[in-house]
Amino acid sequence: MSKDGVDLRRRRFLTATTSVVGGVGVAAAIVPFITYMTPSARARAAGAPIEVDISKLEPGQKMTVEWRKKPVWIVYRTEQNLKDLPTLNSQLSDPNSTVPQQPPYIKGDDRSTKPQYAVMVGLCTHLGCSPTYRPEMGPADLGADWKGGFFCPCHGSKFDLSGRVYKGAPAPINLEIPSYKYLTDTQILIGVDQEGAA
Repeated sequence: MSKDGVDLRRRRFLTATTSVVGGVGVAAAIVPFITYMTPSARARAAGAPIEVDISKLEPGQKMTVEWRKKPVWIVYRTEQNLKDLPTLNSQLSDPNSTVPQQPPYIKGDDRSTKPQYAVMVGLCTHLGCSPTYRPEMGPADLGADWKGGFFCPCHGSKFDLSGRVYKGAPAPINLEIPSYKYLTDTQILIGVDQEGAA
């Protein structure tokens, strides 16, 4: 006890107790904010890269997988499909993909890292409908010059087998190409580019 009749031990005890209770209160207030800003395991999984086995895909076939809650198409293009792509350039709005809808390493008429396989997000760039796969040549409803591609039934946008949009379509730009890389000849990792960045 001091000369003034103040119990110093009690004062130190009360100061320490108040500090501890205050610290716990601050931590309790901060934890919800940190938890709120940290993505859940489910959210992290939804955005995670996915591995796709294309070993059973045959020429002319398309498969669909889900990545980031979007359909991603993988199309095994035939030799004829690949020969036809450059012949369509005059009919397309952006044949050289100047509007960036793909990673920088995706170039050319085929818009892919391996010409026979097209990988693209299956959502129309107009209003987000999912176009139908129309691989047949010259069907009556799409015209004699149709060489295979995708037709959006919502508003009539047409895309070739590289996802490039035809002139005069409501869709303003080509279909999106996600980041991807080949792990083997038959395994694709979607959501990670060739350098490994997500």
